[in-house]
Amino acid sequence: MAMGTIIKIDPVTGMVINLTDLKGYMEVMASIMKPLDHKNLDLDVPYFADIVSTTENVAVYIWENLQKFIPVGLLYRVKVYETDNNIVVYKGE
Repeated sequence: MAMGTIIKIDPVTGMVINLTDLKGYMEVMASIMKPLDHKNLDLDVPYFADIVSTTENVAVYIWENLQKFIPVGLLYRVKVYETDNNIVVYKGE
């Protein structure tokens, strides 16, 4: 899984993102992914009780949860790799 942000350099700080903030977002990402890791999504994850657990819906789940913690406009896309050849990209559409 990968997440993408729109790359803009802040003219005041000279940074794309503060590394402390990035570390916090990565910790949030880990907490979002933990309930999915090595689980039967349909049985073990409440979100998927009424939603089909496709890779597309996993991307939506990740997007919706990340949006709760990341400033508006920072998250650009979520990319989920099912295999090397099967990839889903979700941009909040």
